[in-house]
Amino acid sequence: MTEGPQPDRDHVLALVATTREVLDHPGVHESLLADWERRRIAAIRLPDRRDDVLAARLLVRLCAARHTGRTPAESAPAQRCPECGGPGHGRPYLPGLPGVGVSMSHADGLVAAAVGPGAVGIDVEPAARRPGPLRVLRRLLPEAEVAEAAARPDPGPALLRLWVRGEARLKAGGQAGLRLSEWTDGDRAAVVAVATEADRVTRGEVTWGGRTGARCTRAGATGAGITGAGVTTAGITGAGTTGAGAARAGITGAGGGTSDPVPGIGSAR
Repeated sequence: MTEGPQPDRDHVLALVATTREVLDHPGVHESLLADWERRRIAAIRLPDRRDDVLAARLLVRLCAARHTGRTPAESAPAQRCPECGGPGHGRPYLPGLPGVGVSMSHADGLVAAAVGPGAVGIDVEPAARRPGPLRVLRRLLPEAEVAEAAARPDPGPALLRLWVRGEARLKAGGQAGLRLSEWTDGDRAAVVAVATEADRVTRGEVTWGGRTGARCTRAGATGAGITGAGVTTAGITGAGTTGAGAARAGITGAGGGTSDPVPGIGSAR
C-alpha cells in the first residue's frame, strides 16, 4: 500500500460532480472497478443510469484517495450485507479503515461521494426535481416538517431539501446526534446533503487546469436529532488537490427549481 497522510479525524470530505465530469476525469477509469462491480454495471439496461452508477463508484474512490492519502486504486470500497452476510451489497466501507465512513449517491447525471470519520451519508438530487406524493413523504419523513414545507406557496424546493436530508441521514444510519450539512451546487443545479458524526464537511470540486471552487456555506440545524455542521471548500485537480476556501453563510433555498412536473424521487441508493 502506498504510504500517505493519515485520514483527518475531524472532517468529512464531500465531492459533487456531473457524471460526465467524472467519466472524463484523468485520475479515475473503469479498470479501477472490481469484477463484481463491472458485472453489476453491465447488467443495467439504461445507458444513462449505467453511466451514473459507474461515475459514482469512480468518484467515491477519488474521494477516499483524497481523504486517506491512498491512491484511487487502493481506495476501493467494499460492501457486505449485515443481514445475510453476503458481499457486494449493503452499506459501503473502506477495508482496513474501520473508523472511516464512506457513502455515495447518483441521480440523473449527478454523482456525489463522502468519506470521513464515523458514520457518513450523502445524497444528491437535481434541484428541479420534486418529491412526492405527499402521502409517501409523510411515511418517510417527519410529519411536522412535511406539513410545514407543503404549506408554502411553492412547496417543491422545501420538500426536496427534506428528502435529501432524510436520505443522507438514512445512509449514515439514522442515529440521533448526526450533524447535517446541506447546500445547493448552482453550477450543477444540484441539492446536496451530508449527515455525519464529524464537526466539519469539506466540499471538494472536481476540476481541471488549476481551476478550483471557492464556495462555502454554514449549515443550520434541521430535523430531529440533527445539529449543524460547518462546511468549507477545497478544489480537486487530477489526482491531487489545489486551493481551499473558508467562509460561512446561511443556507438558502434550493435554487434552480421550477414548478414543472418531474419524476418523483425513488428509494435510498
